[in-house]
Amino acid sequence: MNGEPEVHEEFEARLKAYEGRPAAATGVGRDPVNEPMIRHWCEAMGDTSPAYTGPDAIAPPTMLQAWTMAGLSHRPERTAAYDELLRLLDESGYDAVVATDCEQEYLRPLRPGDEITFDSVIESVSDLKTTKLGAGHFVTTRTDIRAGGELAGTHRFRILKYAPARRSRRPKEPRPRPVINRDNVGFWEGVARHELLIQRCTGCGDLRFPWLPGCNSCGCLEWDTVEASGEGTVYSYVVMHHPPFPAFEPPYAVGLIELAEGVRMVSNVVGVPYDKVRIGMPVRLEFRRYDDALVLPVFQGVTR
Repeated sequence: MNGEPEVHEEFEARLKAYEGRPAAATGVGRDPVNEPMIRHWCEAMGDTSPAYTGPDAIAPPTMLQAWTMAGLSHRPERTAAYDELLRLLDESGYDAVVATDCEQEYLRPLRPGDEITFDSVIESVSDLKTTKLGAGHFVTTRTDIRAGGELAGTHRFRILKYAPARRSRRPKEPRPRPVINRDNVGFWEGVARHELLIQRCTGCGDLRFPWLPGCNSCGCLEWDTVEASGEGTVYSYVVMHHPPFPAFEPPYAVGLIELAEGVRMVSNVVGVPYDKVRIGMPVRLEFRRYDDALVLPVFQGVTR
C-alpha cells in the first residue's frame, strides 16, 4: 500500500522477522586507529586529556563509531536484509526518518595502529509507536566493533521510520518586537518616520551605533543625531537555516552592515537570494512594514 501506512498484525509480523538478521557484515575500518584523527576529534570537542597524547595514547572512547564510518561512499558491508527492511517501511508509508539516540559500551581502549573490523545486527523493530512527528517504527541496530579480532565495544543506533503527521496550518505569528527604552526611543521614533538616525557626540563628534547614553571615546553625555544616507556594504553575514522561528521563513541572510558614515548595524539583507549575499556587497536602506504596528530598517542588496 504505497503512501498509506500498514498497521495490521501481518505487517507487524513481517517487520519482526527481520530481528536478528545482519545489517552489516565483515565491515573493515577505512583507516587504522591513528593519531591525526584523535587530534582532530580532541580539538573539535575541546578535550585536552593527556590520555589522548604521547607514546601511550589511547583513542577517546566516544570515537568508537568514528572508526567504522565510510564517509559519503557506499557501504559494501551493508546487507540486503537491512535495505529490504527500510524499503518495506518506505513502501508502507513510513518513508520519513530521524535518528533518535545511540548507546555505546566500551570494553577495551583503542590505540593507534589498531585495525578495526565490525558487524551489525538488526536488534529490534518496535511495534507501531505514535510520536509528535507521526506514527512509525523504531529500528535498532547493534554494531560490535573489534580491534585485532578482540571485542572492543558495542554501538546501538536507533532510528524512527515514520509517516509524517499532518499538521493544521496555524496563523503566522507576528514578528518579535524590538525592546524600546529611554536610551534608544529616539532611534525607533526615527524609524517610524523612515529615518535612520545615528547618534553623534557633541563633545568629540564621534558617531556611534547602537545608541548609548554616553560617548565611548570621551565620556560626554551630550549628543545629537545625523540621518544616515542609507548607503552601505555587507561587512559580514550569516545565513540562518536552523533553528526555525515561527515568524521567520528560513533560509534568510542576516548582515552586519557598514554604513557609509562608518558605523555598523545588524539587519536583514533582502532583495537578493540568500546564497548570493557576499562580503563587500553594496546595499541600500529601505523600510519595510511587517504589520500594522511594526516597521523595520532592512537593506536591499545591490548586484553588479
